[in-house]
Amino acid sequence: MDNVISVILGGGRGTRLYPLTKERSKPAVPLAGKYRLIDIPISNCLNSELNKIYVLTQFNSASLHRHITRAYKFDNFSRGFIEILAATQTIESMNWYQGTADAVRQNLRFFNQPNIDFVLILSGDQLYRMDYEHIIKEHIQNGAEVTISTIPVERKESPNLGILKIDEQGRITGFFEKPKDETIIDSLSLGAGVFERRGVSARGRSLLASMGIYVFNLEVLTEILKETSKSDFGKDIIPEIIKTRRVFAYFFDGYWEDIGTIKSFYEANLNLASLTPSFNLYSEKVPIYTNPLFLPGSIINGCKITQSIISDGCRVDQAEISNSVIGIRSILGKNTLIQNSIIMGADYYETEANIRTNRFKKIPDTGIGNQCRIVGAIIDKNVHIGEQVTIENKQKIEYLDAENYMIRDSIVIIPKGSIVPSYTTI
Repeated sequence: MDNVISVILGGGRGTRLYPLTKERSKPAVPLAGKYRLIDIPISNCLNSELNKIYVLTQFNSASLHRHITRAYKFDNFSRGFIEILAATQTIESMNWYQGTADAVRQNLRFFNQPNIDFVLILSGDQLYRMDYEHIIKEHIQNGAEVTISTIPVERKESPNLGILKIDEQGRITGFFEKPKDETIIDSLSLGAGVFERRGVSARGRSLLASMGIYVFNLEVLTEILKETSKSDFGKDIIPEIIKTRRVFAYFFDGYWEDIGTIKSFYEANLNLASLTPSFNLYSEKVPIYTNPLFLPGSIINGCKITQSIISDGCRVDQAEISNSVIGIRSILGKNTLIQNSIIMGADYYETEANIRTNRFKKIPDTGIGNQCRIVGAIIDKNVHIGEQVTIENKQKIEYLDAENYMIRDSIVIIPKGSIVPSYTTI
């Protein structure tokens, strides 16, 4: 694995995750109370003994840079590194990254290093656990120039994914980005035997989707990106190179979720709080790394808590919490109900001086006050919610923009740093 460089794409504008991406990039969005999305691909790399990692960033990247810098450090005797390559103007290019392929193209000079043969390209906003050694080995065994990690999916998922067609050897012969035509989807359907021969159970799944994870021979990647100015791997590059290059599919059959929308983010987080989560955070052999915050254990007093995650440094007093994720430094008042919700917590504890100033300005303390009811919501960090506040989308509104809250996919979102006065009903 010493001759592999990992490249993690830091994401675009993240418009489908807005307002969670109003002040941060997609990979910097909090996950499971204490992590960030970027921790997933970085941890997968480190657990796969890949320690030469570049993270390509562009939009709202300050908090992502800060998190990576604080969380991931290598000692002086290691050849490993995690370096951030932010979009910048150069002699060759005056433009920002125009897409996934363009981002890699603008940084090729960093990847062309001695003794590097392969480039592993990853997304920074997906939830899954993978040993990348397996895909690298299969790439070499197939004599492939490019390998795409794939996952079996059902027909109903095809309009949101890139769907592949393969031959008996696993070589990719067709690629269709988000197909909606039923005739095309029929032509891409695979028999159960195709999956079973690779140790994957079909379970009603008949299509093979790209996960946006690629292994390139470095020389091939350089040639491809210099031959074309097209900007995106999925839409532009892959459909072209399957005609002339040896592009193979790697079959993956574990849990995988693309955290691209508010709904997928919400559902993935609440799934982590279940008794049998699809993604296991508790593996000692392949842990998820993050920035150690050195917070105290949470204080829980007289609460009823079911099927929920309570992160470090919280103070919860006589609250009822069910099917929810409570993030770091969360403060929940007496007789408050939290149900089917994500409370991201806070970046800091308020000082006595700040509390006095807030009260003089009639601003509630950071956290959630007494006798509140929060159901089916995402409360971003550093939010001030007063007493007897109700947040619940009883009318099942799917989409709405208001002064201090938004609704996406019927989920109420209170943006970062918002103030919700006492006795408010949302």
